[in-house]
Amino acid sequence: MQFVDYVKIHVKAGDGGKGCISFRREKYVPRGGPDGGDGGRGGHIIIKATERLNTLLDQKYRKEYKAERGKNGKGKRMDGENGKDLIIYVPVGTIIKNAVAGEIIADLDSDGRICLIAKGGKGGLGNAHFVTPVRQAPRFTKPPEKGEEKWLILELKLFADVGLIGLPNAGKSTLISVISSAKPKIADYPFTTLVPNLGVVKLSDFKSFVVADIPGLIEGAHMGAGLGFQFLRHIERTSILLHLVDISYMSEGDPVDNFHKINREIGLYNPLLLEKKQTVVGTKLDIADKKILDRLKEYCKTNAITFFAISAVTGQGIKKLLAFLAEKIEEKKY
Repeated sequence: MQFVDYVKIHVKAGDGGKGCISFRREKYVPRGGPDGGDGGRGGHIIIKATERLNTLLDQKYRKEYKAERGKNGKGKRMDGENGKDLIIYVPVGTIIKNAVAGEIIADLDSDGRICLIAKGGKGGLGNAHFVTPVRQAPRFTKPPEKGEEKWLILELKLFADVGLIGLPNAGKSTLISVISSAKPKIADYPFTTLVPNLGVVKLSDFKSFVVADIPGLIEGAHMGAGLGFQFLRHIERTSILLHLVDISYMSEGDPVDNFHKINREIGLYNPLLLEKKQTVVGTKLDIADKKILDRLKEYCKTNAITFFAISAVTGQGIKKLLAFLAEKIEEKKY
């Protein structure tokens, strides 16, 4: 399934139904008077979060949403029915923004949470409302109200217990494919991962946690370069960050410089994200360059950063890393 995390849509709530102009006409009631009913309310537009979805794909292909208008009033003081409300289902973690002003309207951060995004118009009043001692046969109604309409931006930010960050080809996709059932495309060229991948890691004691493999970034990502915001947006709601650094003899650049390069982009995008504690993971241990490994290990030791060295190919260090993550996630729940 295609992953879509940013869309722009137009919503229009239903207009109210018209009030009725009617007079009571019965054989033995010569002066029955006005009996026009009111129009029904137009349908509201509601956005609801559900765990059954993990992408905004539906909204990508349907940009217009219009709720049903209210039914018109009838004689004999019969009010028109309200228009049916229209519910738009989105994934948990969707933020709703006003596309014109840019402000956040709602953050649907839990399953079942709803937002009444556009109110239906009130129905018009029938002529029965306007009878007075001096105006006993009014031939007018109060017009119905129009339903609200808005341009919206829907922006999805993934919820995950663990987020994998790092430069392209740091080994994120390989790791998530080994520790979970996720099967991302893996190749030996940059930007193999074009969208975030989610995987569930199941542990032996019936516990589990969610890992997000987030696309790599390059310098200038905070300005939109490379995969830009498609990477940075999704780490905001991740509890634990695993910073993967390539320590193989094929890696490019200094490992510490590569570590800082990623954090520099994160800080430029949102300085608060640097407050999230990171764990550094040296990857590709099976083909590690000892000098690179020692350099990164020493840096982490000096700066009190938790460090692991792993090989997703041979499995070396994987169990120890997963045990550490399970413990940290459990701590955050209490």
